[in-house]
Amino acid sequence: MRFEAGTEIAADAQRVWEVLVDVRRWPEWTASVSHIERGESGPLAVGATARVTQPKLRPAVWRVTELTEGREFTWVSDTPGVHTRGEHRLSPLLGGGTRVELAIAQSGLLAGPVGWLYGGLLRHYLRLEADGLKRRSEEG
Repeated sequence: MRFEAGTEIAADAQRVWEVLVDVRRWPEWTASVSHIERGESGPLAVGATARVTQPKLRPAVWRVTELTEGREFTWVSDTPGVHTRGEHRLSPLLGGGTRVELAIAQSGLLAGPVGWLYGGLLRHYLRLEADGLKRRSEEG
């Protein structure tokens, strides 16, 4: 199962990146996240963890598995029967601005039933995150 959302932001990629990787502050700009607690201090990096609390979902621990500074990061969360991968990609646009692509990919024995039950909510949350990132990044 894979769910995606994207948007174009009238801000340079560095500004968008700064907002995106400051995960503790996500609850300030997206209703899809109520609380995030980082497992470590310092900048987001491969191996870093965060406990993410979202409305209507169980809290989950996410671990960063890939990170290209200023460009993209991927983190994963595992629950019995489902491996979830969250992807966050930025692409500078010609003439200014940034294209953002967000995705959730789920695999594992229970990915189909979980996707069927929660697919609408996950799509909604990705849209809230893309729109909230756009608003926050364009603020200044």
